[in-house]
Amino acid sequence: MAEIKTRSELDPALTWDLTPMYDSDEAWEKEYSGLDALLQKFLEFRGRLADSPSVLKQAFEADDALSLSIERLYVYSHLKADEDTGNSVNQSRHDRISARSAEISGECAWFQPELLAMDEARFNAYLEDETLAFYRRTLKEIGEERKHTLSAAEERILSLSSDVLGTPHKAFSLLNDADLRFPEIEDEKGEKIEVTHGNYIKLLESPVRKVRKAAFEAVYDTYSGMKNTLAALLDGEVKIHVLDAQLRSFPSAIESSLFGDKVPVSVYENLIGSIHRNLPMIYRYFALRAKVLKLEKLDMYDIHTPLLPDCRMEVSWEEAVKQVCDSLQVLGPEYHSAIGQAFENRWIDVPECRGKRSGAYSSGCFGSPPYMLLNFSGTLDSMFTLAHELGHSMHSYFSDRNQPYHYAGYRIFVAEVASTTNELLLLNSLLKQTADPKIRAYLLNHLADEFRGTVFRQTMFAEFERDIHALSEEGTPLTADLLCDRYYQLNALYHGDAVKGDDRIRYEWSRIPHFYYDFYVYKYATGFSAAAALSRSILAGETEPYLRFLKAGGSRDVLDIMKDAGVDFLNGDPVGDALKLFDDTVTQLEKVLLQ
Repeated sequence: MAEIKTRSELDPALTWDLTPMYDSDEAWEKEYSGLDALLQKFLEFRGRLADSPSVLKQAFEADDALSLSIERLYVYSHLKADEDTGNSVNQSRHDRISARSAEISGECAWFQPELLAMDEARFNAYLEDETLAFYRRTLKEIGEERKHTLSAAEERILSLSSDVLGTPHKAFSLLNDADLRFPEIEDEKGEKIEVTHGNYIKLLESPVRKVRKAAFEAVYDTYSGMKNTLAALLDGEVKIHVLDAQLRSFPSAIESSLFGDKVPVSVYENLIGSIHRNLPMIYRYFALRAKVLKLEKLDMYDIHTPLLPDCRMEVSWEEAVKQVCDSLQVLGPEYHSAIGQAFENRWIDVPECRGKRSGAYSSGCFGSPPYMLLNFSGTLDSMFTLAHELGHSMHSYFSDRNQPYHYAGYRIFVAEVASTTNELLLLNSLLKQTADPKIRAYLLNHLADEFRGTVFRQTMFAEFERDIHALSEEGTPLTADLLCDRYYQLNALYHGDAVKGDDRIRYEWSRIPHFYYDFYVYKYATGFSAAAALSRSILAGETEPYLRFLKAGGSRDVLDIMKDAGVDFLNGDPVGDALKLFDDTVTQLEKVLLQ
């Protein structure tokens, strides 16, 4: 195994160039020292927002200038810190701007309450005033929150309570990440290995079934021993969501959560309904898995293991770049020119090195390149990661260059659409290039598992989350037995007769951190479904609607942006349409594997 290099030993051409943000540490320090002046300029408007539309416009502009400076300082600091997590100078810089940002946020918290304290007639007059035409969309959004905003004193109490109300999530995270220990099992070689969060999925991918089974039992026997404590924490988290919705006069916790994105509950319900109608598709995939693995029925620990464990694709960095760029040619010259800059102008930090942050991400700020951190390892997965992060970066690139700063940021609801679209375009390109049945099966298996994990599984999570919030709103305590029974029933529904789930799967809810995220998981399924629709249109030659989507940023409501791109979550069935691709994928996989 090659020794991991230090940062200084890397080829500079394979590292990102952050000088377009700051050409020196001194330049960063100079902007940091100017934050106080920007803050004071904004604070001068406190108590004056009702003076005139002109004054409010100046306050918005001062807020934007302060926010952009903080964002630029923060992004640069975290990029530098992630290059080498052991570099104390970079870590100190990041800690300083993180702390200062939190302080400034507290000092600026008066702005929206003061706006909403304005009498409604004057507020409405401001909405119609041409002086504030640029900020009209923001004012409308703030105005829509009026009926859900409490008095200044009540808002202050909730603000002061935020740390306390975060206790269930914090306690779960500490218990789950720091305190829980899983037992040792024997690996494929008969050697003892401790099961951890980090190696659990890898163990479930083992071609040796007894290893998968042992890992599964080790994890869930551990969680079952703490089921009452974990149930109490989740019950507490759900009650906080319910309480907040009641205090803010929302009909339900789910409506409170979806309000910010202007997503009606019907979109959430339609997702679940569409998946229910198409469950036979996933049942067929599990039956195929059982047949290929030569099992009468699958158990839950057989879901992750690759159907072709011996098929591995090694991909050099140069080959990955070529494959990804070629697959995205279909998006046209404007898009292709933009991704060319990513490689030519060093927006990407490619190789692993000692101390570098693990994983991958896209990050930047308005006016800076949309940088990408990778830990490229020469595998098929790392090539897909390049395509994925490039999708995020191009979404940011086109949003920033077609929208002003105030409206450039896009909502989380659509955050995974561009990245997944790129992955699907890459996969389509790779399938076209090969007739090798093993490679084709490997790629088709990859796509089928993406559907299983991102669309079906996340929708099951979304249904469970909806149900337990509804029970809590009825006054039903979320006991361990209730949570286990409901989860086991849903798991059986979503896996069908080809899977005979080990009874231990009833404890899976207790290890899912996303249940503390307040109705977040459904966005994975809707985002993947949107990407499937968009990639299909792109491959049919319709690229302009997709480019409009990339350029829209946060200039309009997310559902309107998606509808303009050809994905209608209100009147159509994009989830059902996406699942046609899944069904076709399973059909092709059957033909290849059962030859």
